[in-house]
Amino acid sequence: MSMPPLRVLALSLSLAYPLLHAQQARADDAPAPSPAPAASAAAGNELPTVQVHGARSRLDAARNGLSPDTGSTIYKFDKADIARLPQGDDTPLNQVLLQAPGVVQDSYGGLHVRGDHANLQYRINGVVIPEAISGFGQTLETRFANSISLLTGALPAQYGYRTAGIVDIQTLGVDENDKPFAGSVGVTVGTQRQRETDLTLHGTQGRLSYEFSGSYLGNNLGIENPTATRNALHDQTHQGKGFGVVSYLLDDDSRVTAMFGVTDNRFQIPNSPGQSTSFNIDGTPDKDSSTLDARQRERNRFAVVSYQSVIGDKADYQVSLFHRFTDVHYTPDPVGDLQYLGVAADILRRNEANGVQADLTYRLDGAHTLRSGLFAQREHAAALNNALVFPADADGNQSSGTPLAVQDNARISGQLWGLYLQDEWKLDRALTLNYGVRYDSVNTVTREHQWSPRIGLVWDATPALRVHAGYARYFTPPPTEKIDTTSVAAFAGTTNALPSDANTAVRSERSNYYDAGLVYQVNTHLTLGLDGYYRSLSHLQDEGQFGNALIYSAFNYAQGRIYGLDLSANYRERNWSMYANLGTVKARARQVETGQFNFDQDELDFIANHWVHLDHEQKLSASAGFNVRMDDGYAVGASALYGSGLRNGFANTTHLPSYTSVNADVSKRFDLGGAGPLEARLSLLNVFDRVYQLRDGSGIGVGAPQFGQRRTVYLSLTKEF
Repeated sequence: MSMPPLRVLALSLSLAYPLLHAQQARADDAPAPSPAPAASAAAGNELPTVQVHGARSRLDAARNGLSPDTGSTIYKFDKADIARLPQGDDTPLNQVLLQAPGVVQDSYGGLHVRGDHANLQYRINGVVIPEAISGFGQTLETRFANSISLLTGALPAQYGYRTAGIVDIQTLGVDENDKPFAGSVGVTVGTQRQRETDLTLHGTQGRLSYEFSGSYLGNNLGIENPTATRNALHDQTHQGKGFGVVSYLLDDDSRVTAMFGVTDNRFQIPNSPGQSTSFNIDGTPDKDSSTLDARQRERNRFAVVSYQSVIGDKADYQVSLFHRFTDVHYTPDPVGDLQYLGVAADILRRNEANGVQADLTYRLDGAHTLRSGLFAQREHAAALNNALVFPADADGNQSSGTPLAVQDNARISGQLWGLYLQDEWKLDRALTLNYGVRYDSVNTVTREHQWSPRIGLVWDATPALRVHAGYARYFTPPPTEKIDTTSVAAFAGTTNALPSDANTAVRSERSNYYDAGLVYQVNTHLTLGLDGYYRSLSHLQDEGQFGNALIYSAFNYAQGRIYGLDLSANYRERNWSMYANLGTVKARARQVETGQFNFDQDELDFIANHWVHLDHEQKLSASAGFNVRMDDGYAVGASALYGSGLRNGFANTTHLPSYTSVNADVSKRFDLGGAGPLEARLSLLNVFDRVYQLRDGSGIGVGAPQFGQRRTVYLSLTKEF
């Protein structure tokens, strides 16, 4: 009897996870055993309901077992944790992750985990979702998630490329009580002309299960306000998102799953009134800075098809094919950008990626579980820049009031692939060792490769105390969609002339990561966690906003050092819970070695001779919250974020003032009998209306000031059916 081709592929590969649970990876969470042979199917094309549910459950467990976490640090948010947040399911994904220690907020919805700039990998049901071009809108929503886990630290060999943190999203899935058709519809209104509608659908019918979600969001605060005023000027946004999963059981041991996501977000670029022009256009009066009309549009879409099955009674595998398209289009105010910036550039960045991911688990015996797999991706990127500039003299001064047109286009093709092999070895009941190696190769503007050993150890010292330690060698290729292809020569002799020539071939970051920590369960309600880490880096990869378009570009420092400590506490009883986290980090680097044309020479000289703070370093960050659920259907909760301030000033030598922002909510769940439940929620963000600044427009790679969101009120209604 011959094997299906995908099984042959998988077999050949075997040869060559409180409000924060803050739990370190449980080494004793062994992969789910492969399902025993199932009973014969009922006559016809449908299996009995119980048997179908059992097959799905076994396959879900097997799929989760493909992704190990031994030795890494995990912060998990389940569906109940997300519901306890002040905005519930409407909470943006980045705001969920900010409740974990070591996660720092930045402008444009950005996140920094343990002193890294972004460098996050997103997975849905174990499948890598190729990254989108950075901007303001978030591609993924919270409402379709059954759980969201952040894995960080010394990761097992399975995880590569984006390694500051793995955001692992498990979708809602199904249970034995699922109906053929169910879901919810919601509406949210609030200040800043907030209006949001959302719809979710899910169900099962025999072998078929599905889940869909979609939303529309509009308000007058699409991007952080560049001024301290309550209402931003010219800051409308319209955002549409959709996501879906369809799964079909081929038999008791295999299934096919199709998944897709689509996002279309439009933003106005907010204005700062009272500015003075720096350039003049012949015959054109100065334009008021409060009336500029620059805009940005961001589109993302992805599709994944996965086949999951078993080989005998010891091996589980999944093979996925994926496609992703993303683009960002900045449209300038042709007159205003020229008069204030000296350049009006219509910029389009586009990237398309296709690839395959395969993962296999083989239970060799009671002590050893082998895992292997591959990832391969090919992508095509384009950067189109149609700019208007003024002629300039040798000192950079405008020499004519008649603008010139400069076209600066570029295209990049790239390949990325990697293999890994690892062994989870249970030395005894209390001690588990996970060791392995991966090989990665990238070919874009540079051609590089690396062997990366990994090792993680988990020791259950007592029933209440778990200790872990790990080492990981990391290889971080530059994101192709963020490689700046600007031609220095094309803008020479114009008001957009770059400060210096440079090496534009952004290099892959290479680092050694050391991590150790513990989790202590004081009693059945209280859990404490501590985790320390240290990284030494060469070719440290960072990103900055250097042009008038609010798009990030990657560059390298020659060396970097990052180290810190994270503390967490979680307390939970039947109807109420509390959590608190504290993180401290130092992140420094020296000598800019690529992308020098984005820097002034005095700044380059300083960085070449001094260890400078990275712009995303925040010495102290903290989060805390509580939630109380009452028997009459009411719930009250609050959360708070504290930051000591991101870096600013010349070469990041100073930092912004500290801030604290508090959010709160009250909700009521109504039982409408046969009509299903209805939940009403009143949310209040920035309760004390604190004015705080995330960025002031200074610092390495910082292009514009941004203030935190002022007091905002939301009222939401969600009806289940």
